[in-house]
Amino acid sequence: MHTDRALLVKGFQRLLISLPCMVAGPLVLSQAFKNTTHQWFWPVLVLGLSLAIAAIVLGFVGVKTVVDAFFGKKK
Repeated sequence: MHTDRALLVKGFQRLLISLPCMVAGPLVLSQAFKNTTHQWFWPVLVLGLSLAIAAIVLGFVGVKTVVDAFFGKKK
């Protein structure tokens, strides 16, 4: 049982991509809720929600990819 290095790198890349989304999502959401009367409220809110969802999804996919690289895929 050897570690698949290419898959491991891909998993860490996904985890590194999720890090900016983890920071930017809550920041954009807080700015949207501070400016509820502004005309750009809905687009900023949707952007913040999509960044937060992307961070969660990329985090789970990245962790799953790293685990698959260490232990192999289920058959």
